[in-house]
Amino acid sequence: MLKQVFSQQKGPEPQTDSSSIKLEDGAHVAVMGGGPTGSFFSFFLLDMAERMGMDLQVDIYEPRDFSLPAPRGCNKCAGVISESLVQNLAMEGINLPPSVVRRGVDSYVLHTDVGSVRLETPMLEKRIGAMYRGAGPRGTKEFKWESFDGHLLSLAEKKGARVINARVKDVERTDGRLLVKARTNSSKIYDLLVVATGVNSTAHKMFESQELEFKSPQTTKTAILEYFLGAEAIDKYMGSSLHVFLLDIPKLEFAMTVPKGDYVTVCLLGHDIDTNLLQTCLNAPEVKQCFPPGWQWDQNVCQCLPRINVRGAIQPYADRMVFVGDIGTSRLYKDGIGAAYKAAKAAASTAIFWGISAQDFKRHYWPTCNTMKYDNKFGRVVFAVTRLIQRTRLARKAVLRMAAREQRKGNSPPRMSSVLWDTFTGSAPYQDIFLRTLHPAFLSRLGWDLATSLVVDNRLFTKFSKEKDNGIRRIGQNISGWGSHHPPGR
Repeated sequence: MLKQVFSQQKGPEPQTDSSSIKLEDGAHVAVMGGGPTGSFFSFFLLDMAERMGMDLQVDIYEPRDFSLPAPRGCNKCAGVISESLVQNLAMEGINLPPSVVRRGVDSYVLHTDVGSVRLETPMLEKRIGAMYRGAGPRGTKEFKWESFDGHLLSLAEKKGARVINARVKDVERTDGRLLVKARTNSSKIYDLLVVATGVNSTAHKMFESQELEFKSPQTTKTAILEYFLGAEAIDKYMGSSLHVFLLDIPKLEFAMTVPKGDYVTVCLLGHDIDTNLLQTCLNAPEVKQCFPPGWQWDQNVCQCLPRINVRGAIQPYADRMVFVGDIGTSRLYKDGIGAAYKAAKAAASTAIFWGISAQDFKRHYWPTCNTMKYDNKFGRVVFAVTRLIQRTRLARKAVLRMAAREQRKGNSPPRMSSVLWDTFTGSAPYQDIFLRTLHPAFLSRLGWDLATSLVVDNRLFTKFSKEKDNGIRRIGQNISGWGSHHPPGR
């Protein structure tokens, strides 16, 4: 029934050129979703309108309360933000107070079955921050920090937006404008509707009708787990590092731990992750060594299996309507908040400076989405190569050998280190990462380390054949030792 709402016209559509639809002074705008995308859009729209001398009325429909812990305040996200995005937001007048960023991350440790290597921030510039989208995991008692999403929403409110604590249940066109109905049985007519609900809500299904060419994005299931360990244990076993696990487990791209105050967030990214895969990954010795002795993967855990966007929506716009954030187009696997920032600003500037027709959004908003979609093609290649490395022991050894050498030699160009850093933190476009791997110096160095690793493997095999009694133990020590640039928690 929801799919027919746009065919239920209550009056004739005005006979005007759709490309002439503009936001007039005093226009009303509805934003479905008060997460980062909805808040960014509202902030930018009102800021630009103020500069243009326009008075707009913006209502943000958000049923969650981000001042509460999960599940009522949860936004199902790993909660990692790059320093480049923090700097971009600062230039927009959006500053993140210390109460929002729970821990600064200055390095990450890459773990494989053949060893580990600690990677410092490339050129000591690309720090990243860890924060919570809500007030914290389920069971949080002491509220020491502020919600990232709540902070952004409050900034939008300060700009003049009104937050309505309700969920939208229906939308229909009437006399060319949009009638938005909330579950509180209230309704209001708007000149523009911005859909920023994300992909873990079913609200977007109401727009998949024959009258709209919009089709929802393709998604896959991931896993987010929150463990209370205490700040002392986190400092001892994880430090101020992200820990990334490149494991040869089917359907798993990679796993990552993010330290946050007294808690650590574990994030698994891949294809339709389920409980069995979750258990297999978290019981791997490479993962368990980063946790205190006796830790069990299913103890005292706040857990969810959210969906993420892996392929953008088809035509995320129509007359007086635009889809932004995960429900439109996002970045593959990483930097979803950065993608939300770019898409929200592009949609807001289109609405203010060009118009709110489908043609306006196609000409001035859609190119930003297309840029992300194009870059995601390179991302698929990058992660395909990552999967090949996961399945090839020799490749894993060569990658760690090359990265460890770069970390030991401070004057050595961090070619592998920067590629790994940007792949797992989302600090650079995938196209840039891919092109860096084609540099002759990168390829020659990697080729040398592949050959060296092959020679070492052959020598170890010969040694194993001669020393039957304790050969296996010695091989394990030789393999794990060379790649460990620093212990995991140091």
